[in-house]
Amino acid sequence: MNKEIGGYIEFEHYHGEQYHNNAIKLNCSRNALAYLIKLHEIKKIYIPFFLCDSVRNVCSRYEVECKFYNIDENFFPILPEIDFSHNWLYVVNYYGQLQNEKIKELYSITNNLIIDNVQAFFQKPILHIPTIYNCRKYFGVTDGAYLYSDNELPEKLEKDFSYRRMEFLFGRFEKNASEFYSLYTANNKLFKEEPIKKMSSLTENIMSSLDYNNIKKTRTENFLYLYNKFNGINKLKLSICEGAFAYPLLVENGSEIRKRLQTEKIYIPTLWPDVFDVCEQNCLEWQYAENILPLPVDQRYGIEEMKYIYLNIYNILGGK
Repeated sequence: MNKEIGGYIEFEHYHGEQYHNNAIKLNCSRNALAYLIKLHEIKKIYIPFFLCDSVRNVCSRYEVECKFYNIDENFFPILPEIDFSHNWLYVVNYYGQLQNEKIKELYSITNNLIIDNVQAFFQKPILHIPTIYNCRKYFGVTDGAYLYSDNELPEKLEKDFSYRRMEFLFGRFEKNASEFYSLYTANNKLFKEEPIKKMSSLTENIMSSLDYNNIKKTRTENFLYLYNKFNGINKLKLSICEGAFAYPLLVENGSEIRKRLQTEKIYIPTLWPDVFDVCEQNCLEWQYAENILPLPVDQRYGIEEMKYIYLNIYNILGGK
């Protein structure tokens, strides 16, 4: 027997069920795409302009030709009139606003469809459509992605190890995030070069310990509060999203509001800053990257924090 017996007690082992327990468990979402590229021998793929460079970098690494398409004001793809039988289509479910009915519409156009549900962890996949989920965007873990695919690669994958990368999570738990931000960004950059691996045992263990029903409920309630408060202010027409990633608020001068919120210790990221390098300033993608404020609604917070966020933005906007 190779198993150690006795000695000091390690991190607790949890025995709950993961939300996406039947999916392929990988180390990161960009490698979930790499997995599909290898599995289907993808040579050309259509991706949105409104996207970070991680997808482009994966495609470049595997010598996949990228073509670009725009999105409309509701985040729905504006697709070129081409034959998709020999091309693949990568579609991002921005803020969980792409309902499964809309995904089925796209699937009627092409079977070569990949859905990026990185911002829609709680939205169930559709049978036969490859679908990617991310753990780090929703939970306190250092790695982890889920992939739904009808088929699997024949090769045996190495397992990831995450114990050396936990400091920024443990640090923020007991101290301030700012003290560990450099470690957090270093962990994110690590996955640019990481090969396809299985999800680490530590992350699997944490993902087996979570109260998914309560997390989903909290995120939904926080989203609904902001949804109701910003009704009439938000320039986006949003659908109610259960277990939301964030509440996307589109306003004028979003970048300036973002800076002013920092003084109140409200930190709102700029998602997909690479858009500024590939799009013209007058296009919709640029305006969305510049002016959408993805307000946090996650399980760390409740209605009190949502009120604080709302009142600060309300006051910045001059009580409009």
